[in-house]
Amino acid sequence: MSSLKMPKVDRQILKNKYKIVNDIADFTKRDNILSENEELKPYETDGLAAYKQTPMMVVLPENTSEVSKILSYCNKNKIKVVPRGAGTGLAGSALPLADCVLLGLGKFNQIKEIDYDNRCVVAQPGVTNLSITHAVQDKGFYYAPDPSSQMACSIGGNVAENSGGVHSLKYGTTTNNILGVEVVLMDGTITRIGGKVFDSPGYDLLGLITGSEGLLCVITEVTVKILKKPDTVKAILLGFPTIEDAGNSVMEIISNGIIPAGMEIMDKVLLEATNNFSKAGYPLEAEAMLITELDGTKSEVDELIKKVAEICKKNKCTSVKISKSDEERAKFWSGRKAAFPACGEMAPDYYCVDGTIPRSKLAKVLREITKLSKKYKLPVANAFHAGDGNLHPIIMFDANDKISLEKTEKFGEDILKLCVKHGGVLSGEHGIGIEKRELMCEMFNNDDIQQQINIKNSLDPSSLLNPGKVYPILRKCAEEGRLHIHGRDKSKFSDIPRF
Repeated sequence: MSSLKMPKVDRQILKNKYKIVNDIADFTKRDNILSENEELKPYETDGLAAYKQTPMMVVLPENTSEVSKILSYCNKNKIKVVPRGAGTGLAGSALPLADCVLLGLGKFNQIKEIDYDNRCVVAQPGVTNLSITHAVQDKGFYYAPDPSSQMACSIGGNVAENSGGVHSLKYGTTTNNILGVEVVLMDGTITRIGGKVFDSPGYDLLGLITGSEGLLCVITEVTVKILKKPDTVKAILLGFPTIEDAGNSVMEIISNGIIPAGMEIMDKVLLEATNNFSKAGYPLEAEAMLITELDGTKSEVDELIKKVAEICKKNKCTSVKISKSDEERAKFWSGRKAAFPACGEMAPDYYCVDGTIPRSKLAKVLREITKLSKKYKLPVANAFHAGDGNLHPIIMFDANDKISLEKTEKFGEDILKLCVKHGGVLSGEHGIGIEKRELMCEMFNNDDIQQQINIKNSLDPSSLLNPGKVYPILRKCAEEGRLHIHGRDKSKFSDIPRF
């Protein structure tokens, strides 16, 4: 990540900044346009945090019609647009450009409809993930995907990144829980894809939009499915003498046909940090801990808990603790949900890597991550959505130390290459953004990437919508040796400033 390049600043656009501000004021209230430096500072980065860029301006539209008019204007005048939700993303997908209109969807914060008959909720993209569950829980329903940032992250951002969470193993990521969207294309066209039904004829355009990281359209409405809360939910904490034993237990549990609602592994470093932070009652003598949650009828859950405990004991489990109430179960999860702030107490900064591997390679990859930690002399804490192989090594470093940052970048890059080497992928839920953009050639050849770029160009011919994200810039894929250029003119790239 240390040699990041982004589209070169269009100086003519910057010279016309205040004309653009006045023009856009025709489409939304002037108070919805931020253009002074002190107003723009809060928008200069996202959850990736290590990279900062102040946008030319921020526009906060209030409805879909305003979004349409703003995009149409920017398209005609060749002005770059970067969509932004809550800004909690961890891959730099919402990082601004110096000459862009940063389109913030924070005012799109209303739940428009709750339809219990069709078991769905229609929400604006700025509604937080957890707010959807809060809106329906009094009727015994909830929204399944639960990223650790669910208190703050927006549902529109969840769709853009195809976010997951600890319960993705059984209930899927965002793409498995979304029914429809309203979107605005770069030319201002407003269109609806899907709706309240579980399937639609024709191409899977909803699947194309989900995970597209703001490159294809701006999401202005989302319809998600809600689920009935199960009769019984229990969690079990299981301590192990090695992380390999915990990984073997995961594989055996699933191979026995048991699909828990969630399965998370935490290593000893993270186990101690999170327990100190949240007082969750974790087995501190263990080298690794597995949290497994089962749901269903009472008899079903009791039987599954028994089977899981037996499998884990066979794999050298040293401690078993079963939740006795919903409050205790929530406490079990509180430590895992607090992994990031807990690491914040261990070092000035931390960097969370997001990659996915086959479950069978879990122990091997963990051993190699430990070797890399020693190589780079940087501590790492490990958390995993173990059931679906989504790993989140958290590297501790000091962002004020240039060498420490560069080592962290290289460490993270090596972990992602390791994931691909062992049959995995670059992201399980955080997306590609700018963070992993130059690693796309590790997974795809030139033709693969060009086909993806062709789809973007068909919807955004001038590459104005979130340019410089996801696809490699001036990088050769070794297989064919050709250059990928994100956009039309390879001369229009420059280094992005950091800090």
